[in-house]
Amino acid sequence: MIRKIRKRLLVFMATIAILFSGIYASLPKDNFFEISKNLEIFATLYRELNLFYVDETQPGELMKTGIDAMLASLDPYTNYITESDIEDFRFMTTGQYGGIGSLIRAVGDEIYISEPYEGFPAQETGLKAGDRILSVDGKSVDGKDQEEISAMLKGQSGTSVRVRVERAGEAIDFEIDRKEIKIPDVPYYGMIDDEVGYIRLTSFTRSASREVKSAFKELKTDSGMKKLVFDLRGNGGGLLSEAVNIVNIFVPKGQEVVRTKGRVSDWERPHVTMNEPIDLEIPLVILVDEGSASASEIVAGTIQDLDRGIVVGNRTFGKGLVQETRNLQYNSRLKLTVAKYYIPSGRCIQKLDYSHKGMEGKVDEVPDSLLKVFHTRNGREVIDGRGIYPDIEVDDRELPQVIGSLLEESLFFTYATYFAERNPSIPEARVFTLDEAQYQDFVDYLDGKEYHYTTDTEKDLEDLMRTAQREKYFELAKEEFENLQEKLIQKKNKDLFLFKNDVQMILENEIVSRYYFQKGRVEASLSSDEAIASALEVLNDSQRYKQILMPA
Repeated sequence: MIRKIRKRLLVFMATIAILFSGIYASLPKDNFFEISKNLEIFATLYRELNLFYVDETQPGELMKTGIDAMLASLDPYTNYITESDIEDFRFMTTGQYGGIGSLIRAVGDEIYISEPYEGFPAQETGLKAGDRILSVDGKSVDGKDQEEISAMLKGQSGTSVRVRVERAGEAIDFEIDRKEIKIPDVPYYGMIDDEVGYIRLTSFTRSASREVKSAFKELKTDSGMKKLVFDLRGNGGGLLSEAVNIVNIFVPKGQEVVRTKGRVSDWERPHVTMNEPIDLEIPLVILVDEGSASASEIVAGTIQDLDRGIVVGNRTFGKGLVQETRNLQYNSRLKLTVAKYYIPSGRCIQKLDYSHKGMEGKVDEVPDSLLKVFHTRNGREVIDGRGIYPDIEVDDRELPQVIGSLLEESLFFTYATYFAERNPSIPEARVFTLDEAQYQDFVDYLDGKEYHYTTDTEKDLEDLMRTAQREKYFELAKEEFENLQEKLIQKKNKDLFLFKNDVQMILENEIVSRYYFQKGRVEASLSSDEAIASALEVLNDSQRYKQILMPA
């Protein structure tokens, strides 16, 4: 047995040597020797470890661990994709997968249907948000986690899957035909008012620019759109080419959108718009936040650099790196960072400096002393190394802690199920609101439910009490400390009413999704969205809009 393993490992080492001798023949001699030497050391170590380690080893797992650790030392975007993970990778780039078309979520140890996609098999067959999954194809899901159950529900288009769920205490069986599921990049578009259109883009897969163009044309032609709010909040990016195509909707053909620069000369090239634009004049606001990254930042940053529109929201994530995938043996792939990108002003917005890691692998932001000032087409100052700063910043208001606790315990989700079971329909998403009696019903529903949280005031009081005990002053003010603790507990009991507006907004959004799905969620949030209010304010003030883009 050991002879067979030794033989295989020797073949592996020989193959590696032959493969890399050709690839690195053009490298400087010092580099070639260093790579060859370390490959030989690694192959020898791998052989000895698998042959002689005291316990049975799993060669595949060992190799995967070594590869992952090596890539993790570079940046979080350089990853090894095994054959078993290719479907997840395909979903990231295309938005497509074979399945039933529904999100699932864990509530405690149980897994629920959380949001069926409208028009896809789960919804069309009759599954509803709030259904607890009991079994898949006759196999109980007890003890299985969310990822395992998701894998059970996915499968090749055209195959069927049997799902048993519990709804209102009753077990129901569904036979669902899987389909090729394509998650839309534009989950919602519509008119905010008579003149202002709204498009939300959540990803940059291969269909992103096509969906944005289609939505834009429909709003302009059929709805009379004269101004646009383009929402990129929470959009973590995707394909660079789609970012260029989306910018092309608003800027002329032949305009450089982004330039990539890498170690390999093939990656040093400009990316320019290739098509005739759709609209060069429409007033435009781009919404961004800290979740807007990569391709989202290319779009927002280019629109800002060219003074083609106004950026509203919060500072973006700051990812100025470009990834490419390389095919490896056995249907695996390597996704690696190959370049940095630079938008029209010349700036790179990459925030974290992965080339200079500190102790224990800590990565710091590019130091302020190294930041440079660049200028937009109209001469406005912008800086590199910090993501995209909005032209109009919206207060990033922190939600009260009672909401965080209710979300963590899935109590908005479970109450929405309870509400939907008792209310067959509600008014359309834009106008739906809970009345006083319905909100009180939610408060009553929470009675006896577990949702503990500690306020900042309570934390500060606990720190003060510990300090007082250490300094021997606690007994002097023990009664006052205890009275204050009691008052804070009484105050927390009133948080559901003190922060009623915030709690009700999130609750209404969850309830609306049970009737109108993702589109309803977006539509319901438009009227209470502070960033959209800021966008409307500047779009409806043409003088201010021009002054921001063309300062004196």
